[in-house]
Amino acid sequence: MIPIKTPEQIKIMSHGGRILSEVLFEVLEHAVPGVTEIEFDLMAEKLIRERGGEPGFMRVRGYRHATCMSTNDIVVHGIPGDYALKEGDVIGIDCGVYYKGFHTDMSESIRIQNSKPKFFTGNETADDGIDKFLSIGKKALNEAIKVAVAGNRVGQISKTIQDIVEHNAGYGVVRSLIGHGVGRELHEEPEVPGFFVGDIKHTPLLKEGMTIAVEIIYNMGTPQVAVDKDGWTIRTKDGKLAGLFERSIAVTQGSPLILTK
Repeated sequence: MIPIKTPEQIKIMSHGGRILSEVLFEVLEHAVPGVTEIEFDLMAEKLIRERGGEPGFMRVRGYRHATCMSTNDIVVHGIPGDYALKEGDVIGIDCGVYYKGFHTDMSESIRIQNSKPKFFTGNETADDGIDKFLSIGKKALNEAIKVAVAGNRVGQISKTIQDIVEHNAGYGVVRSLIGHGVGRELHEEPEVPGFFVGDIKHTPLLKEGMTIAVEIIYNMGTPQVAVDKDGWTIRTKDGKLAGLFERSIAVTQGSPLILTK
């Protein structure tokens, strides 16, 4: 059963989401050559706790970090380590906040430059292959959120993502990793795939009060992935770059409310 949140619960999630967004982007501003993944992680945990939240990922059994790091060919669930960023690296930071009984979840991918990281809006006209890859992912996120309104169906979100990432740009949407509901649990119903098969009318109906994490999980090459020996880290099977963009949103009768804006 898909949980429906009350306005009061959505208000709590919105506050938690604001904490998460502020923390994630503050951490990302420090993403320059020489900084290590574990430094980002410790910074995120400290900032979340200072703002009255709890690192949501640390509530997952067996996981000890506030973030997951997706550096270059890592798709998701990378454990923060001693790797020091280099100019030209692509890094996606996935982070969650647990606040007053509710989770929010978000991620952003950037490109490492000398003095300041490069963020993407989805509106770039990029000749550079890596910039184009990241801009397409952000565009897919923006457009997918737009169709997440009451009366539409999950399949419309999935189709929007796949059309932009695969059919138009030629990249690979990962099949084994998907978006999800979010709220009392970090992962709730419904599943929100980034690809579409079947009939849209057979996918879940979006209703006011649903809260979901829309995720763009995609590879520059094929959609295939492989799991490292640590049991957490998932990489592209062909060694090419991966990208990751995610926002937690609440479905309304009008435009979606982005909880992690």
